[in-house]
Amino acid sequence: DSQRGVPMVWVAPIVISISMNKAKDLLQILQIWFSSSFPIGSYAYSHGLESLIDNKKIENLKSLGLEFKEERGAEKTKVNWWILGGSLIFVIFTLSIGSFKVPFAQEIVFIGSVIIILFLMFKLIKELPENLRLTIVGTAVIIFIFRAMPGPGPGLTWFEIDKLGFNEQFFSILSLLASVLTLAGIVLLRPFMANNSIAKIIVVLSIAGAVLFLPSVGMYYGFHNWTASLTGGVVDAKFIALINTALESPLGQVSMIPLLAWIAKNAPSHLKATFFAVFASFTNLALSASALGTKYLNEIFTVTREVKDKVSGEIQTTADYSELGVLLIIVTLLTLILPIVFVFIINNSKYKTKE
Repeated sequence: DSQRGVPMVWVAPIVISISMNKAKDLLQILQIWFSSSFPIGSYAYSHGLESLIDNKKIENLKSLGLEFKEERGAEKTKVNWWILGGSLIFVIFTLSIGSFKVPFAQEIVFIGSVIIILFLMFKLIKELPENLRLTIVGTAVIIFIFRAMPGPGPGLTWFEIDKLGFNEQFFSILSLLASVLTLAGIVLLRPFMANNSIAKIIVVLSIAGAVLFLPSVGMYYGFHNWTASLTGGVVDAKFIALINTALESPLGQVSMIPLLAWIAKNAPSHLKATFFAVFASFTNLALSASALGTKYLNEIFTVTREVKDKVSGEIQTTADYSELGVLLIIVTLLTLILPIVFVFIINNSKYKTKE
């Protein structure tokens, strides 16, 4: 997952064009956007936009001379107290642990959150046929592992500032470029996402992610000095960072879209928003797993930045980037190998997905 990507709320409307070609009008775009972006969107989906869309469909049918019969009669969507209760427990648990200085608070919150979200997922998938249950579980696990890959941590940013000469203005340019190209990439890569299985998409993204980590590894070992000497200073560290960001950014949110599209296509119509919210929460927990993995790697491979006393100017901590190169290589290998291994395991089990 790109660390300079865009919020998921920008991604949701694109799901429609991948999952349902018929979903082209504004109401349907708003429907999926709200339901997949915000928890409150579930309410809007069930009680607001859904009614508008149904009424519009009825009017279209009547204009064609067809009669409309309400199959559900006066039946209304029932409140799922398991989901509401589990969500409430999730919020209370997270806030409680986060408010107190509990040892291993990050780990406790992550494990507790995973347990609660898995419980909610278990309750939800009972609404699906058995073959679809297995598919969505396998899909969610694959995407979770892909998004859970650790990063190098702040050490890489420190190195880019102290050794490569990057500054806040240049990082702002990279961030803006990443945001724009991520949105462009979602549109340009739509045929790729629509015509390939989720497993294949994750394999391709894993390979691409590892390859796009190589410039950072190379610059640590002086690759930019070599390219600058060959090009008269044109292809320097900043040039390489710009090109790398331009190539990496379009892949930023691609991994989540297939899951959202699958839910839009297969989830029960009255539970689509709830499926969106719960499964998006599960895959976003992978970011917490990624942060934990990053923390543990930084405890193994120590990277420090020079820190001076603000008053005396005395150096309190010396800069040490000696282990950063190995850290970057480890992160690159994990990004490449682990997701592909889990895709292989899932696709050779009853949870395999071909959609």
